[in-house]
Amino acid sequence: MDTAILKKAANYCVYQERTHQEVRKKLSEWKVFGDETEEIVTWLITENYLNEERYAKSFAGGKFRVKNWGKLKINFELKARRISAYCIKSGLAEITNEEYQEKIDFLINKKMAELELLENQFEKSNKIFRHLTSKGFEPELVNERIRKKLKL
Repeated sequence: MDTAILKKAANYCVYQERTHQEVRKKLSEWKVFGDETEEIVTWLITENYLNEERYAKSFAGGKFRVKNWGKLKINFELKARRISAYCIKSGLAEITNEEYQEKIDFLINKKMAELELLENQFEKSNKIFRHLTSKGFEPELVNERIRKKLKL
């Protein structure tokens, strides 16, 4: 194994959490292929530079808290990055139910403030519903929270 490539790969993983797929892609860009790629990935995992569970937790927490994404969208994105079901479940567990409800309420209030000029309650609730479901929140949950907020 080339120690220069190993050091470069370790630094790549230290900079931010990475998936196995991202590391393999980067190694191929560095002209590392086949068994050497697998050896490097294995070494990175063994030395804890690469940990998909940690990645999933970081990704889920960040997208939820910063980007205001719901669990459905986070789940979809993690699957697209080829993260295992176990790691996805572990990542989503970082978001408590209380925190999740509070985020939905916060986003409903924020959207209601934007739509305060709308008189029609049905139209207002529809726009809020579409906004939150597009962010990956569960339709049933969003509907329930909107009904409570707008007292429909």
